[in-house]
Amino acid sequence: THTTSKSLELPFYCLHLFQLPTAKRIRAMGQASSKPDTSVQKVPPSQKVGIKSGKKICCCCPETKQARDECVVFKGEEHSDCVKLIEAHKVCLREEGFSVK
Repeated sequence: THTTSKSLELPFYCLHLFQLPTAKRIRAMGQASSKPDTSVQKVPPSQKVGIKSGKKICCCCPETKQARDECVVFKGEEHSDCVKLIEAHKVCLREEGFSVK
């Protein structure tokens, strides 16, 4: 069988998306300054941790979190069992000092 390849016609403003870097551009990238930028100091965001465990919110209350997640996956968020587990997890997180709706 013989297949013909169709050429893809792109608008002129899209052509730059398909240009490969030239050796000159590659050399220029390699010559970029490797010094860290000290003009702007990056401040890490403050991470709130639980009062009892000292852990981030994602790692607190693993027992209630696992039970809640399994229930929601298998029964759905609106199931009465899951509603109770969701609330139990929220209570646990509040006891850790997190503000949870």
